[in-house]
Amino acid sequence: MLEGEGVTKYFGGLAAVSNVDFHIGQGEIVGLIGPNGAGKTTLFNLISASLVPKPGIIKFKGTNITGKKPHEICRMGIARTFQTVKIFSNMPAIQNVLVGSFFGTPARVSPAEASRKATEALEFVGMTAAAATPAKDLTLANQKRLEVARALATKPELLMLDELMAGLNAVEVAEAMELVKRIHDKGITIVMIEHVMKAIMNVCDRIMVLHHGEKIAEGTPQEIAKSPKVIEVYLGEQVDA
Repeated sequence: MLEGEGVTKYFGGLAAVSNVDFHIGQGEIVGLIGPNGAGKTTLFNLISASLVPKPGIIKFKGTNITGKKPHEICRMGIARTFQTVKIFSNMPAIQNVLVGSFFGTPARVSPAEASRKATEALEFVGMTAAAATPAKDLTLANQKRLEVARALATKPELLMLDELMAGLNAVEVAEAMELVKRIHDKGITIVMIEHVMKAIMNVCDRIMVLHHGEKIAEGTPQEIAKSPKVIEVYLGEQVDA
């Protein structure tokens, strides 16, 4: 579904992402892990067209999407959330999601249809009761769910989740893991950046590891958990998978 060839991005003389090849198969849940500054969010920004790789090529369903605009990428079927939540703080939750249903799909939708899609997305993430609540007044966990709902309202085929579980307590992490599984059950392919190893190891089919902008390992959770190189640069110790 998604593939990158030689994807590279320099900031000044620093390679934030360096010659990374990757592939995401339809229906997979793929984890992206690595130390802070490894290039994970930069890779997300390259896929979602916030940044342009130089050099490198990114393809979605066989089509070269390198150099397209972010709204074009979204309307092709790729949606994302952000490491630091990006919400419309003063707008009610439902209006945040309406932004996705109105503007995130290629076909023009009526106000009634957009409202229906937004309501469905908010219900799916368990936030119907907070529909009229200003986004700034939501808990961090619900602000993250709101971002997911807004992304889902664009009807994506591929969803990129950037640290959905960061800052959450154990109960909220468990709920977020369940939400990821339910999204996957809807037929949506998922790529997720995450530092919560319990989530990565229990949810993902496959994991890629970045370090200093380079892909240093890739494999099943079991393989990554036992990789001496990954343990050395990131995990610190072998984790259960």
